[in-house]
Amino acid sequence: MNAPMCRDRPRAISLPPESRIAAIYARVNLADAYAIRLPPGSARNPELLARFVFAHQPRWISFLMRIRSALVAPFGLKTGSGLRSAGPEGSRIGIFKVYEVNAVEVIMGEDDKHLDFRVSALYQPPLQASAGRSRFVLSTVVRCHNRLGRCYIGLIAPFHRLIVRSYVRRAARMGWPREVKGDPATGRSVAGEMR
Repeated sequence: MNAPMCRDRPRAISLPPESRIAAIYARVNLADAYAIRLPPGSARNPELLARFVFAHQPRWISFLMRIRSALVAPFGLKTGSGLRSAGPEGSRIGIFKVYEVNAVEVIMGEDDKHLDFRVSALYQPPLQASAGRSRFVLSTVVRCHNRLGRCYIGLIAPFHRLIVRSYVRRAARMGWPREVKGDPATGRSVAGEMR
């Protein structure tokens, strides 16, 4: 069962300083973050939230990703289908390799010959979010290695921002996964449920 739909829209914010990707690279070519308030009763598990967000890809994004793959393959860059099938089961969220998981954040990303990037799915509790309600924050940082990387990020940056907002907005419309209470052994919450 999912939490009620959230009518909030994702908002552009500064990279959260508590995010592990905020200072991961000495120099960045793109950095952005989008936050949305979570409705009461939503899951607090950042991995569950990230998997929920990336499990529901709009068709138009799938179409753009196929075009991207066709355009970058001749340059020897990684493609979406290659990324999805890379690594053992569970080591990826969507096309992203999982680098780190902790109680409030999942760090994902990929390294390629033109650029490296990291994506953070961060759960912010109400006090930290300073919004009265908890928030989900999706952040990205990119470090380019060469001219190809800088040209690539220059071309895709507007699409990237549109895609990130769309993913988060779609998850909110579908209704975030709910927190499941009551691990009787510990009294702590257990992982949320996802449809």
